[in-house]
Amino acid sequence: MRVGPLRHRVSLQSEIQQSDGMGGGRKTWVEYGKAWAGIDSPSGRTSPVAQQLQATVTVEITMRPRSDLKAGHRIVHGSTTYIVEAVLPDNLISMFRVLCSTLPVPMRKTP
Repeated sequence: MRVGPLRHRVSLQSEIQQSDGMGGGRKTWVEYGKAWAGIDSPSGRTSPVAQQLQATVTVEITMRPRSDLKAGHRIVHGSTTYIVEAVLPDNLISMFRVLCSTLPVPMRKTP
């Protein structure tokens, strides 16, 4: 296995319910691991949502197999946060292709 393509250190996060001590709580993201990954094939699209343009970037992240990575988790690389849409193993289950999208960012309309 070539290590070269897996050159980005990423943080893996999952959402948990954190108690506020008064019977309630709030959802928060916690890091459960780090991994080496390759981030490839960025593509982007814009779509009108509620009278605004929303920009979304889609990427494919390659990493070694993990049993704890699931759709709905987050992968953070630097200041970019990706939402895991699907985790796809290759035929030999030696690598995962993780399909992700960024959090939608509202774009300003130019006059």
